[in-house]
Amino acid sequence: MHLKRSLLVAAALAVPAMTLAQGARSQGAARKGFVQNIEKLTDDNQDFRRVLYTAKNLQLVVMSLPRGEHIGMETHDVDQFFRVEQGTGEVLINGQRSPLRPGSAVVVPAGSQHDFLNTGETALKLYTVYAPPHHRTGVVHHTKADAERDHERFDGKTSE
Repeated sequence: MHLKRSLLVAAALAVPAMTLAQGARSQGAARKGFVQNIEKLTDDNQDFRRVLYTAKNLQLVVMSLPRGEHIGMETHDVDQFFRVEQGTGEVLINGQRSPLRPGSAVVVPAGSQHDFLNTGETALKLYTVYAPPHHRTGVVHHTKADAERDHERFDGKTSE
Protein backbone atom coordinates (compact mmCIF):
# COMPACT_ATOMS: atom_id res chain seq x y z
CA MET A 1 0.00 0.00 0.00
CA HIS A 2 2.85 2.41 0.87
CA LEU A 3 4.53 1.77 -2.51
CA LYS A 4 1.24 2.29 -4.35
CA ARG A 5 0.66 5.63 -2.56
CA SER A 6 4.23 6.74 -3.37
CA LEU A 7 3.69 5.96 -7.06
CA LEU A 8 0.43 7.93 -7.08
CA VAL A 9 2.11 10.96 -5.45
CA ALA A 10 5.01 10.76 -7.90
CA ALA A 11 2.61 10.55 -10.84
CA ALA A 12 0.56 13.50 -9.53
CA LEU A 13 3.70 15.62 -9.17
CA ALA A 14 4.93 14.68 -12.64
CA VAL A 15 1.73 15.76 -14.45
CA PRO A 16 2.10 19.51 -13.77
CA ALA A 17 5.79 19.40 -14.71
CA MET A 18 5.02 17.61 -17.98
CA THR A 19 2.16 20.04 -18.69
CA LEU A 20 4.47 23.01 -18.13
CA ALA A 21 7.15 21.55 -20.40
CA GLN A 22 4.62 20.80 -23.14
CA GLY A 23 3.22 24.33 -22.80
CA ALA A 24 6.69 25.83 -23.19
CA ARG A 25 7.34 23.74 -26.30
CA SER A 26 3.98 24.66 -27.81
CA GLN A 27 4.90 28.35 -27.59
CA GLY A 28 8.02 27.86 -29.70
CA ALA A 29 11.57 26.72 -29.15
CA ALA A 30 12.90 27.06 -25.62
CA ARG A 31 15.14 30.09 -25.23
CA LYS A 32 18.66 29.67 -23.89
CA GLY A 33 18.85 33.05 -22.21
CA PHE A 34 22.16 34.65 -21.32
CA VAL A 35 24.54 32.97 -18.88
CA GLN A 36 28.03 34.47 -18.84
CA ASN A 37 30.45 36.18 -16.47
CA ILE A 38 29.17 39.77 -16.65
CA GLU A 39 32.02 41.11 -14.52
CA LYS A 40 34.64 39.73 -16.94
CA LEU A 41 32.67 40.87 -20.01
CA THR A 42 32.39 44.36 -18.54
CA ASP A 43 36.04 44.53 -17.47
CA ASP A 44 37.25 43.29 -20.89
CA ASN A 45 34.97 45.58 -22.92
CA GLN A 46 36.74 48.37 -24.84
CA ASP A 47 33.68 49.70 -26.70
CA PHE A 48 31.63 52.73 -25.76
CA ARG A 49 28.50 50.57 -26.08
CA ARG A 50 27.99 46.88 -26.85
CA VAL A 51 24.59 45.20 -26.69
CA LEU A 52 25.13 41.70 -25.28
CA TYR A 53 21.61 40.33 -25.11
CA THR A 54 18.10 41.48 -25.93
CA ALA A 55 14.99 39.80 -24.57
CA LYS A 56 11.39 40.88 -25.06
CA ASN A 57 11.30 42.96 -21.86
CA LEU A 58 14.92 43.85 -21.09
CA GLN A 59 18.33 44.36 -22.63
CA LEU A 60 21.88 43.89 -21.31
CA VAL A 61 24.57 46.34 -22.47
CA VAL A 62 28.22 46.90 -21.47
CA MET A 63 29.87 50.32 -21.71
CA SER A 64 33.35 51.78 -21.37
CA LEU A 65 33.98 55.49 -20.95
CA PRO A 66 37.59 56.69 -21.38
CA ARG A 67 39.05 59.18 -18.90
CA GLY A 68 37.19 62.50 -19.02
CA GLU A 69 34.36 61.20 -21.24
CA HIS A 70 30.67 61.24 -20.42
CA ILE A 71 27.67 59.51 -21.96
CA GLY A 72 25.93 62.82 -22.64
CA MET A 73 22.77 64.16 -21.05
CA GLU A 74 19.88 61.96 -22.16
CA THR A 75 16.35 60.96 -21.26
CA HIS A 76 14.83 57.57 -22.11
CA ASP A 77 11.26 56.32 -22.01
CA VAL A 78 12.53 53.08 -20.40
CA ASP A 79 13.88 52.27 -16.94
CA GLN A 80 17.59 51.61 -16.60
CA PHE A 81 19.82 49.86 -14.06
CA PHE A 82 23.60 50.46 -14.05
CA ARG A 83 26.42 48.76 -12.13
CA VAL A 84 29.98 50.08 -12.11
CA GLU A 85 32.70 47.42 -12.32
CA GLN A 86 35.84 49.60 -12.78
CA GLY A 87 36.82 53.22 -12.47
CA THR A 88 35.37 56.25 -10.74
CA GLY A 89 32.97 58.91 -11.86
CA GLU A 90 29.75 60.75 -11.23
CA VAL A 91 26.15 60.25 -12.22
CA LEU A 92 23.76 63.14 -12.66
CA ILE A 93 20.04 62.32 -12.40
CA ASN A 94 17.56 65.20 -12.67
CA GLY A 95 20.15 67.64 -11.30
CA GLN A 96 21.30 65.41 -8.41
CA ARG A 97 25.01 64.51 -8.62
CA SER A 98 26.33 61.32 -6.95
CA PRO A 99 29.80 59.70 -6.90
CA LEU A 100 30.47 56.35 -8.58
CA ARG A 101 33.03 53.65 -7.78
CA PRO A 102 33.28 49.89 -8.36
CA GLY A 103 30.18 48.23 -6.97
CA SER A 104 27.97 51.31 -7.35
CA ALA A 105 24.45 50.53 -8.51
CA VAL A 106 22.22 53.16 -10.09
CA VAL A 107 18.58 53.02 -11.13
CA VAL A 108 17.41 55.68 -13.58
CA PRO A 109 13.60 55.76 -13.84
CA ALA A 110 12.06 56.31 -17.26
CA GLY A 111 11.75 60.01 -18.09
CA SER A 112 14.71 61.05 -15.92
CA GLN A 113 17.39 63.26 -17.41
CA HIS A 114 20.77 61.63 -16.72
CA ASP A 115 24.46 61.54 -17.56
CA PHE A 116 27.48 59.49 -16.45
CA LEU A 117 30.92 61.12 -16.32
CA ASN A 118 34.30 59.42 -15.91
CA THR A 119 36.27 61.52 -13.39
CA GLY A 120 39.02 58.94 -12.79
CA GLU A 121 42.36 58.12 -14.34
CA THR A 122 41.22 54.87 -15.98
CA ALA A 123 38.21 53.80 -18.04
CA LEU A 124 34.82 53.78 -16.31
CA LYS A 125 33.43 50.31 -17.03
CA LEU A 126 29.82 49.51 -16.35
CA TYR A 127 26.92 47.44 -17.50
CA THR A 128 23.33 48.52 -17.84
CA VAL A 129 19.98 46.82 -18.15
CA TYR A 130 17.26 48.61 -20.11
CA ALA A 131 13.67 47.59 -19.36
CA PRO A 132 12.21 47.33 -21.92
CA PRO A 133 14.99 47.23 -24.59
CA HIS A 134 16.22 50.52 -26.02
CA HIS A 135 18.89 49.63 -28.62
CA ARG A 136 18.86 47.41 -31.69
CA THR A 137 20.00 43.84 -30.97
CA GLY A 138 23.74 43.32 -31.48
CA VAL A 139 24.65 47.00 -31.78
CA VAL A 140 28.30 47.87 -31.16
CA HIS A 141 29.42 51.49 -30.96
CA HIS A 142 33.21 51.53 -30.65
CA THR A 143 33.24 55.21 -29.66
CA LYS A 144 30.85 57.86 -28.41
CA ALA A 145 31.13 59.53 -31.82
CA ASP A 146 29.95 56.27 -33.46
CA ALA A 147 26.95 56.23 -31.13
CA GLU A 148 26.10 59.87 -31.86
CA ARG A 149 26.16 59.22 -35.63
CA ASP A 150 23.92 56.15 -35.33
CA HIS A 151 20.33 57.03 -34.49
CA GLU A 152 19.31 53.39 -34.10
CA ARG A 153 16.54 52.26 -31.75
CA PHE A 154 15.14 48.90 -30.67
CA ASP A 155 13.24 47.40 -33.62
CA GLY A 156 11.48 44.58 -31.79
CA LYS A 157 14.00 41.86 -32.72
CA THR A 158 15.44 39.90 -29.81
CA SER A 159 18.67 37.92 -29.50
CA GLU A 160 16.90 34.59 -29.91
